[in-house]
Amino acid sequence: MARSTGGFRDRLSIFGELWSFMKVRKKWWLGPIVFTILLLSVLIVLTEGSAVAPFIYALF
Repeated sequence: MARSTGGFRDRLSIFGELWSFMKVRKKWWLGPIVFTILLLSVLIVLTEGSAVAPFIYALF
């Protein structure tokens, strides 16, 4: 049976691998950077088609 690519479990494994990398290598400074990038990307995706978009894009 062929394994599906791009599934939800595969996407979660990326975060698991990142967490284990930060834990083993003691790269805790990457946490706030990754969190900020994820937060900004969610903000951009959610406001893409709304009336709030011009105000959000004016911040950048």
